[in-house]
Amino acid sequence: MSPRLLWRLVLCCSLPVFTPPQPGAQAAPFLSASKTLVWGPGLEVNVVLPARFFYIQAVDSADKNLTASPGEHTFEVKIVSPGEQFTRIWTQVLDRHDGSFLVRYRMYATYPSLHIHILHENKHVSKSPYILKGPVYHEGCNCPQPSAPVWEAHMHCPQSFPQIKSDLSHFANVDPDRNAQEIPQRFGQRQSLCHYTVKDNKIYVRTFGEHVGFRIFMDAILLSLTRKVWLPDIEFFVNLGDWPLEKRKPTDNIHPIFSWCGSNNTRDIVMPTYDLTESVLETMGRVSLDMMSVQANSWPPWPDKNATAFWRGRDSRQERLELVKLSRAHPDMIDAAFTNFFFFKHDESLYGPLVKHVSFFDFFKYKYQINIDGTVAAYRLPYLLAGDSVVFKQDSGYYEHFYGELRPWEHYIPVRADLGDLLDKIQWARDHDEEAKKIALTGQQFARSRLTGDGVFCYYYKLFQEYAKLQITKPAVREDMELVEQPTDDLFPCTCLRKRAKDEL
Repeated sequence: MSPRLLWRLVLCCSLPVFTPPQPGAQAAPFLSASKTLVWGPGLEVNVVLPARFFYIQAVDSADKNLTASPGEHTFEVKIVSPGEQFTRIWTQVLDRHDGSFLVRYRMYATYPSLHIHILHENKHVSKSPYILKGPVYHEGCNCPQPSAPVWEAHMHCPQSFPQIKSDLSHFANVDPDRNAQEIPQRFGQRQSLCHYTVKDNKIYVRTFGEHVGFRIFMDAILLSLTRKVWLPDIEFFVNLGDWPLEKRKPTDNIHPIFSWCGSNNTRDIVMPTYDLTESVLETMGRVSLDMMSVQANSWPPWPDKNATAFWRGRDSRQERLELVKLSRAHPDMIDAAFTNFFFFKHDESLYGPLVKHVSFFDFFKYKYQINIDGTVAAYRLPYLLAGDSVVFKQDSGYYEHFYGELRPWEHYIPVRADLGDLLDKIQWARDHDEEAKKIALTGQQFARSRLTGDGVFCYYYKLFQEYAKLQITKPAVREDMELVEQPTDDLFPCTCLRKRAKDEL
């Protein structure tokens, strides 16, 4: 056979065979811009957050939600203020790899209105453009809503939070005058405290103790809240340490102390942790780990994850030493190692060597995440839940503000406090892969719906509101308190068009 004839034969056989469409055959579904769904608080003018956000769910022409990513750059989002020469807004479109996208944007100025354009292949998606008729206030604008019910309705706050109700049930009433005398005498010499008064929506503070650096987190959330809504007059004490303080029984003379963490043996009033609080306030700022970033970085998909239980951290509890020991005995089931030694330095030779820090997003290369206490509750649990791995949570006497709403075997896999059943639980997850995946997704949905910025602001506000109702004497600006000043922005000043005092309503 001649080379030319051979080449013609190869070419003929490599050409695609054309098959005419069969009668009645339907084209494969494709992504539909008009049927795709868009929703979320970032499309509402009165939901003021450090980073506003909304969601896009890709839908195909057959009205079915996509369950896998159609591509990172499927949607384009443009946010402009008509008539403004320069719109200073930072926008991110985060692919959640399940057919949905999270769009967040941070405003650095207030605008008369905003037009949010959402495009797919140059076609408007759903009801785009979304028009926010302003003024649209940015995070730094000091323009509180005078009406609490109006603000709560705008924020879609729940009527109540179970943990707030539980914490405040220990107090028939609260006497600010008595607390101002007794709490510093009882705790002020040995602990680090902040004594706050909010009066006429201004914040005053006095600190007690040596280590008061964490005051910055409480100052920041109070300042942010008072820029958004008129707070009730309130006086309270914040514990700046890790451990909750009030160990007396409810029948004794207990004092109301606000803490980042609670325990089964104390009566502290629990707030969202300073870590979660900062991540909300600094989203798209200097903090890289937040609930939204995790949602876009919990990759790869479940079938491609390593079926090993993963943990990294420091040596802040005996059970963590036991976990590393288990990992060495069963490396096929657990990958656990220390990144820092501090509390048990004399045991470093037994449990070292130290390993390099791993990016938190790389945790989600593993199907199973171990959550084990540190000095108190491990504050990484919200972020572990927000990923798409299943969490093995150690039974603990410590808790954060949302633990009471979590259900074992629904949101996480429970593990005994001494880790004695950890290996059995990991084996169960391996043998019941679909059930484990379902628990992971249920935990993820909880974090996505309850632990985002709007939920954190609602929690703080409802806590202050309910606590204020218990006060039987008037909050006062006490001796040696200083005013906590609102930050100023000379580059982008804000004119507030709301009435500023409650009696003007």
